[in-house]
Amino acid sequence: MVEQEGIRRYVAHVILWIGIAIVAFPVYLAIVASTQDNAVIANGQMSLLPGGHFFETYYQTIFVGSSGSTREPVGSMMLNSLIMALMIAIGKIAISIISAYAIVYFRFPFRMAIFWIIFITLMLPVEVRIYPTYKIVADLHLLDSYAGLSLPLIASATATLLFRQFFMTVPDELLEASRIDGAGPFRFFWDTLLPLSRTNMAALFVILFILGWNQYLWPLLITTRDDMQTIQIGIRKMITTTDALTAWPVVMATAVLAMLPPVFVVVVMQKLFVRGLVETEK
Repeated sequence: MVEQEGIRRYVAHVILWIGIAIVAFPVYLAIVASTQDNAVIANGQMSLLPGGHFFETYYQTIFVGSSGSTREPVGSMMLNSLIMALMIAIGKIAISIISAYAIVYFRFPFRMAIFWIIFITLMLPVEVRIYPTYKIVADLHLLDSYAGLSLPLIASATATLLFRQFFMTVPDELLEASRIDGAGPFRFFWDTLLPLSRTNMAALFVILFILGWNQYLWPLLITTRDDMQTIQIGIRKMITTTDALTAWPVVMATAVLAMLPPVFVVVVMQKLFVRGLVETEK
């Protein structure tokens, strides 16, 4: 039995390492390509070993920009994406947790009807809502602005549903104890519910930050100036379709840089993220 368990564990580790290699190999290729000469990549002679243009390529990418359809440096595009992703993640969490708190702990007319209306919005695809949303943003003169990039994407029925389900598991005794201590609705929300929701908010923040960072369609519609475009739009514009030669090392370096913030957020908040997904009792 001991030998069989050892063999099974060895096979499981081999399968896991093979899966890691399959996932990591394209990332490795992107890193290697970002250090190669552009002519070598264009001729299909790229080596699997890093080249000698690492610092040159990344300096040009971050501070200078490419010579394709967009000339903005990647540093400014990453800043735009970071601001948009943070505003979307924080805004979604703030609005959703307040909405869920109102639905669960306040008694007002049509309370459940309002909740089901919020829930039904999950069934509306983005394509259905995108034209009226764009029309409203344009009429409010929010094109080429951080508010236009973020505010239309802040509302989240999914996060509202998750917070509502969690608040319904909070014992009523906590609410009664807060009332006995003289705490009002805001004090109960701030001192009791928010600390209990910490892991849920962390898990949602990771998911919503990555969602906001990877937005492509909405920034493509809402931005017309190069200085307001996000890194996802920048990568697409760097790949030229004309006779001009695409600067592939810059494109690959941009792709590598675009992966760093989501990876950083996941690594830093990994423990809270896992606890927020698996914890059922508070």
